[in-house]
Amino acid sequence: MAADLADVPSVALMTELLRRMKCADKPDRHLILIGPPGSGKGTQSPIIKDDYCLCHLATGDMLRAAVAAKTPLGVKAKEAMEMGALVSDDLVVGVIDEAINKPSCKKGFILDGFPRTVVQAEKLDDMLAKRGVKIDKVLNFAIDDAVLEERITGRWIHPSSGRSYHSKFAPPKVSGIDDVTGEPLIQRKDDTAQVLKSRLDSFHRQTEPVIDYYSKLGSVVNIHAENSPNEVTVEVQKALSS
Repeated sequence: MAADLADVPSVALMTELLRRMKCADKPDRHLILIGPPGSGKGTQSPIIKDDYCLCHLATGDMLRAAVAAKTPLGVKAKEAMEMGALVSDDLVVGVIDEAINKPSCKKGFILDGFPRTVVQAEKLDDMLAKRGVKIDKVLNFAIDDAVLEERITGRWIHPSSGRSYHSKFAPPKVSGIDDVTGEPLIQRKDDTAQVLKSRLDSFHRQTEPVIDYYSKLGSVVNIHAENSPNEVTVEVQKALSS
């Protein structure tokens, strides 16, 4: 361990020490963020992570990390993916179980993208119960489908720079043209109305029952995700302070 620390740059070491000191008095929190694509979870999760000293657990990233590290669960996940099969719920919950042993998860975690079904929620709760913890809050980023469609289908990007525009909220000076280079803007494949409809149908069918499941447990707080990012941040902070 000492040899490993000797290789860590001083600035990084001090930054981590200061983070741990700041986090020492923070209450433990175990959170789930639920919402359809484009509802703003990705904007809010880094803010919540930093404010409450939590680790951010995205199941896709965790599975890839487990595969790369060749952990026993990672090996099983790789076998499933190479066969073109879905990674089982038990395997995903096992990867989460492994991940929350990390020091960065000492104060708790934010789960984003999981659970997507009630069965997954039940398996997650069973695993956490064995650790003597439970989900404290489920933040439901509620937004009307029509508002979401306007928000997402109006997005355009300049592919080489990553500059983003919105046909209504942040339009380019000339429609379809990047302000800086004069090159054409593109719309990502996932930002079309057809793709969004398919993803929303899946969300309503599979994931909305998860909201009902946690509502019965008194864990759900509805967030008005159609508001501006700053307004949503204030609402999230209020929800987590209670």
